[in-house]
Amino acid sequence: METLQQKQITKQVFNTLKFVFVIVPVVAGLDKFANILCQWTHYINPALLNLLPFSGETFMMIVGVIEIIAGILVLLNPKTGGFVVSAWLALIALTLIAGWNFVDVAVRDLVMAISAFSMSKLSSIFDHK
Repeated sequence: METLQQKQITKQVFNTLKFVFVIVPVVAGLDKFANILCQWTHYINPALLNLLPFSGETFMMIVGVIEIIAGILVLLNPKTGGFVVSAWLALIALTLIAGWNFVDVAVRDLVMAISAFSMSKLSSIFDHK
């Protein structure tokens, strides 16, 4: 039988992950327009960049809008938002690995994808939307 303390600890973990996956995608998304944290176009797989019908900067702004929406989705519906963020991070990691660029970032994105997936699963206990 689950104790009250176990449930409280699990709820704290869920809330921490939810907070992270609202704030981080929104901040990263907004920074795609400002490039304060880094020059985001450096992370684009060169093979993908050659296929784009527009500049890398425009592509990253589109990515930024998607990330902002994903963060808001986590806020409004953590289960669905968590799955979206998890898939998005896994996709980013795969593109980085495919180009064998920024593999360290790809590994971190995969860890974050697993964390977002875990938050999504925890939401079925604490968030009944």
